[in-house]
Amino acid sequence: MGAHDVIRLPFEASSPAIARTRLASFLTVNRASNQVIDDALIVISEMIANAVSHGSPAADGAIEIGWSINGDLLELSVTDSGVGASLKPVDFDEDSLSGRGLAIINRVADRWWVDLENGTRVNAALTLSR
Repeated sequence: MGAHDVIRLPFEASSPAIARTRLASFLTVNRASNQVIDDALIVISEMIANAVSHGSPAADGAIEIGWSINGDLLELSVTDSGVGASLKPVDFDEDSLSGRGLAIINRVADRWWVDLENGTRVNAALTLSR
């Protein structure tokens, strides 16, 4: 396995900003392109916001956020303790201010998937050669 990092952040609205800073730093050190960094920051923000809006914190009040570089893929994950409800992208609607997170992830990431074995873990992969 290549470079990776896992962080635990408070289950609150400020966590995406902290995660973006850490992820941008990780990607810069690992020489990712500006396009990959921009896309990855959008995806991780939406993944965390979705978890905080719809999931449940772990016993310690946190969510787990991870990223890794495996070959030419950047893999992102956000895990909360919620039991996954319906997780599918919602089409953009001019009048809707919520429910866009998975649609954004669906458009920006090369692929994404959900693992419901231990809480809810949303994963996304982006190709590094953008």
